[in-house]
Amino acid sequence: MKKNLRRFTALVLFIGLVLGARAEFKAGAAIVDVTPPTLPVLVNGGMLSRTVGKVNTRVHARAIALADGKEQLVIVVVDSCMMGRPLLDEAKALAAKRTGMATDHMLISATHAHSTPASMGCLGTDADPGYVPVLRDKIVEVIVAAQKNLEPARVGFAKGDAGNFTASRQWIRRPDRLAQDPFGNMSVRANMHAGRIWDDVTGEAGPKDPDLAIISLQARDGRPIAVLGNFSMHYFGDKDISADYFGLFAEGLQARLAPIAAAGRPAFVGIMSHGCSGDIYRTDYKIPEKDRPKLTIDEYTKGLLDIAMTAHASITYRADVDVAMAERRMTLHYRVPDKQRLEWAQRVVAAMTTPLAKTPTEVYAREQIILHERQKTEIVVQALRIGDIGIATTPNETYAVTGLKIKAASPLRHNLVIELANGGDGYIPPPEQHPLGGYNTWAARSAGLEVQAEPKIAAAAISLLEKISGQPRRPWKLADGAAVRAILDAKPVAYWRLNEFTGPHAADATGHGHSAVYEAGVTYYLEGPRSAAFCAQDVLNRAPHFVGGRLGALLGDLGDRYSVSMWLWNGMPNNGRDVSGWLFSRDRDHGLSVSGDHLGIGGKSAHPGRLIFFHGDDVNRAVAGKSEIPRWQWQHVVLVRAGQDVRVFLNGQLEIETKAAGHFPAGLDPFFFGGRSDNQANWEGRLDEIACFNRALSAREVTQLFVK
Repeated sequence: MKKNLRRFTALVLFIGLVLGARAEFKAGAAIVDVTPPTLPVLVNGGMLSRTVGKVNTRVHARAIALADGKEQLVIVVVDSCMMGRPLLDEAKALAAKRTGMATDHMLISATHAHSTPASMGCLGTDADPGYVPVLRDKIVEVIVAAQKNLEPARVGFAKGDAGNFTASRQWIRRPDRLAQDPFGNMSVRANMHAGRIWDDVTGEAGPKDPDLAIISLQARDGRPIAVLGNFSMHYFGDKDISADYFGLFAEGLQARLAPIAAAGRPAFVGIMSHGCSGDIYRTDYKIPEKDRPKLTIDEYTKGLLDIAMTAHASITYRADVDVAMAERRMTLHYRVPDKQRLEWAQRVVAAMTTPLAKTPTEVYAREQIILHERQKTEIVVQALRIGDIGIATTPNETYAVTGLKIKAASPLRHNLVIELANGGDGYIPPPEQHPLGGYNTWAARSAGLEVQAEPKIAAAAISLLEKISGQPRRPWKLADGAAVRAILDAKPVAYWRLNEFTGPHAADATGHGHSAVYEAGVTYYLEGPRSAAFCAQDVLNRAPHFVGGRLGALLGDLGDRYSVSMWLWNGMPNNGRDVSGWLFSRDRDHGLSVSGDHLGIGGKSAHPGRLIFFHGDDVNRAVAGKSEIPRWQWQHVVLVRAGQDVRVFLNGQLEIETKAAGHFPAGLDPFFFGGRSDNQANWEGRLDEIACFNRALSAREVTQLFVK
């Protein structure tokens, strides 16, 4: 009995010692001025080299240090357009010597302000040789200061919807409105700000991320230590040397939360980090120009601050948190020029009268030579955890869809992604957007990594989030709303919700395993129809945008009694081409046969903007509906075949009623969506919520599937 009592007493003492030894969660923050001491200074962010000799707002490095007794880490955000990995590796090594902190526990990112001193060469601007060592030493200084300010703390997370302050700037051009690249080729199918001219475009190339996320750190008594914001908007634009809206937001946080430092305590530090914004800007080109808000940079920042403060007021804080961090270094290849392009570049550079490029052609010629010399590079991807808050990084100008897919897969409850961290390795479009061309894909240091860089970096970030959380990634699926359940209750053979982040497979929601396959020429995760009906939990419905590619499926022998239900969003003007676009085709691939069904929207040759249907191989026999379908609006369409009787419904109302023989070859039926079987006038726009039935739906059933 006494022996057992002694063992119990020892166990209690041991547990008490372990609990007593558990260190407190600590946080510290600091800010250091990194404004160049000598002017003028080179400033990058533009195509050609420029120098600036005036300071509009001072630029800073801001840091947050975190510790839990076992781990220490630091997050640094610098008012800089971009910073190269070699410079940051050097700064980390110097900081490690002064702090004892591991270099792989240091996250250093740029805000991507286009009005800051150049610390990295890009396009026509070289790094300013006098400024680079100044910035390096200041980064070390801010890390040391943040660590020195560590104190017992608590942390909380919140986010607000700032969707009105961000929008896609990458728009898809019409197939007949291509633009020229700097190499003389008519290759540009998508480019930045093309949405300014509606007649040139079919729609946005990708989604935006509306989340304004904040991580708030307080002392145990509630005194504010720091707030780290994160938002996906490229930059606002400012004159002379300036921290842009990033710096104004940081200063606004301080003015609202802690304008005066407590006696004997460090000043509060506000920070705005750069979310995934490679294809994002503040102007929403979907809004007519006359109706767009005309905000100044101060008004824009105030709007963000108001959202942040509302979110901040909702935070619940925790002190019982630990921290973790992991890093992966990867070697990626550049898209180097082939022999023909390299010889072209060498001729252009040889003819330059000065080493400084004076035209975009000279800029990109010089970039080809640089990529050829370098061939490959090392990049850094990181993830860190503060309790149940996850932060992932990319060293690139990352598209919003990439940030969304990383956050969706993260095992952690709260998440944000910081781009241009630990390097400045240029744009990384998702692979499906590379063929669309545009500035974001033109091979240069600003966009030179291999085509598969985006999935590799995203996979690394998600894997690191799994590592630091000790949990598997979350499977991604949009929550099913009432409209989804209504479709499933109607017993379709296949139902594709089309909410994928990427191809090539579209999942069948019925469980029958009829996956469809996306062809090249599709972008993903745009806003879909009727979110409140198709989704739940206040999330957006999602849809792909077809850019000449199709979605194909084999459904078995459906015979001459079948139905197809879908939602469409036409990106082409109704008089943009002879046929606005083909929505659906049931026929052999790469051709037209006498036994095919085809549904589309007419154009300038006949029936502009109206549904058209024909059976067989003669489009001149097409019959048309009565209603003109407006551009850029979601519409519901159902094609019903009952033997030789064909009916087409638009938004629950009968549009086409005709007769056509239905002799379909026995065997697996090829079904195509977003294009015709012979790839003529394929769809330019979005499709969503496609369901196929092995029976002819009644008019009542069609009405039930239409969601107002």
